[in-house]
Amino acid sequence: MVSALIFCLLFMLSTLSAQAVASLEPSPSTSVCIIGSGIAGSSVAHFLRRYSADPLLPTVNGIRIFERHQIVGGRMATVSIGGDTFEAGASILHPKNYHALNFTKSLNLLIKEPSSDSSESSFGIWDGTGFVFKTIISSPKSPVYTNIVSTVNSLLIFFRYGFSLYRMQRFVDNTVGSFLKYYTDLASRPVFETVDEMLNWSGLYGLTRRTLQEELVDAGLSPRLMSELITVITRINYGQSLAISGLAGAVSMAGSDAGLWSVEGGNWQIAAGLINNSDVTLHLNEEIESITHLGDYYELNSTKGNSYACEVTVIATPLDELNIQFNPPISIPERKLQHTHATFVRGLLNPAYFGLRYVSEIPKLVGTIEAPDLPFSSISILKKYSEEDMTHKIFSRKPLTDALLDQIFSVRKETIRIDWGAYPHFTAPEVFAPFVLDDLHLYYSNAFENAASTIETGAVAAENVARLILSRLSYQTTSRSPNPKSSAPDEVDLHSEL
Repeated sequence: MVSALIFCLLFMLSTLSAQAVASLEPSPSTSVCIIGSGIAGSSVAHFLRRYSADPLLPTVNGIRIFERHQIVGGRMATVSIGGDTFEAGASILHPKNYHALNFTKSLNLLIKEPSSDSSESSFGIWDGTGFVFKTIISSPKSPVYTNIVSTVNSLLIFFRYGFSLYRMQRFVDNTVGSFLKYYTDLASRPVFETVDEMLNWSGLYGLTRRTLQEELVDAGLSPRLMSELITVITRINYGQSLAISGLAGAVSMAGSDAGLWSVEGGNWQIAAGLINNSDVTLHLNEEIESITHLGDYYELNSTKGNSYACEVTVIATPLDELNIQFNPPISIPERKLQHTHATFVRGLLNPAYFGLRYVSEIPKLVGTIEAPDLPFSSISILKKYSEEDMTHKIFSRKPLTDALLDQIFSVRKETIRIDWGAYPHFTAPEVFAPFVLDDLHLYYSNAFENAASTIETGAVAAENVARLILSRLSYQTTSRSPNPKSSAPDEVDLHSEL
C-alpha cells in the first residue's frame, strides 16, 4: 500500500515537472486572434498565411476570427428584393484596386461591370426645388443613336464645367499614382509602424492636413464644379461635404472614374473566400467584450462566456462604436463614424416631387448639392422591371420616414432600411490611431481608415499590419541575420526596415 502511494506521488511529481518544463519552452509558432471578418480581418489572415510561409519568418499557428454577426463581410453586405441581390454596403471597386482584383481572380469570383449603355446612365443634380443640371434621357434605339446621346451628354457636361474637368482628373490621377506605391515590391517598401509614416512615405500625408475644398481651390477648379459635381460625388460616396480631408475627397472622386466594378453576387464573397482559404477557425455570432494582456498572451472573453488565449490580437473593425474593455486600458484619438442610411424601395418614383410630369423624365441617378433642407444624398435606379416597377437605392444622412417616402414615391411595394456606421467622419487635419495599441502585440488595422475608407484601403492597411506582426515577432524572438532573404521571388525580409 505504501509502495503504491509512493509510486503515485512520484508519478504526479514527474508529470508536474514535465508540464513545468514544457511551459517554459518557447512556443514553436504563434496563435493569432482577429476581431472582425470584413475586408480588413480577412486580408490580415490571408497575408499572415502567405508571408509566414517563408521559413525565415515566424510561423503562424492557429488563426481565429471573431464576427459578432451571423455572416462574414463586415460592411460588405447585400440585400434581396424581388429575388434580386443588390449591394447594400461597400459597392464599387476601382480598376486599380490591385489587391481586390488579385483576390477576385485567385478566388475564381466573377467580375460584374457597370452597364456600358450610356442611354441608361442619365444623371441629374437636384437642389431641392429643381434640377440645376441634367443629361439627356433617352431609351436605347440603336448603337449609333446611343453613341450620339453619349457624345451630346459629354458636351453638355463640358459646356457646364469647362476645363476644370481636366484639372479634377489630374488631381485624382496624381493621388491614385501616389497610392500605387503601396503595391511596389517588398524589397523597396518598408514595414510601417504608424499611419503617419505610411502616408508620408507615399506622399499622401499632406492631403490629410487640409480640406478637400482647400486642395481643389489650389488645383484651380471652378466654384461651380466644386459646389455641384464634386459635392454630389462626396455626398454619394462618403455622405459628407467638401469639408472632408483632401485625401478622403480624392479617394471619393476616384470612385466616379470609368471602369468601376464589383463582384457578381456580392463583394462580401471576397472576405468569405479569403477566410476559407486561410485555414481559419471562424466564430460567428460571437462578440468579444474584453481583451486582457496576461504576460505572454492576451485573454479574449466573449459574450458567449468563452475565453481564448492568443499571443497576437488584431482589431480589424472600427473601435468607435464597440464596447470592448481593454486591460490595461488603451488610448486612441476620439473619432465619430459617419452614419449612412441606405433605403431600398421597390416601386415607382413620384415625378411631381421633382417638379416633373413623367417618371421617364427622372434621371437614373439623382445627386444632390450641399443644402440643409435636402433629405437625401442620392437616389439611383438599380433595376428596371417595367415602366411602373423599379428597385431604387437611396442614401441619406438621417432615416427616411414613411411619410417622406410616400411623397418621393407614388408606389411602394417593398422597403428595406439599413443604418451603416459606414466610414469615419473625415476632418482636417486628421489624427490617426496607432497600428500597435500597446507597444506589444495588440494591433489595430483600421487605424488607416481615417485617411480613407474603402475596400482597397482596408486591404492595403491589413497587408502592412500582417508584415508588421511578422517583423516584430521576428525581431523579438529570433537571432537570424538582420537581412534574411526568402527563396520566393515576391517575399523578402519583413523586419529589416525596423
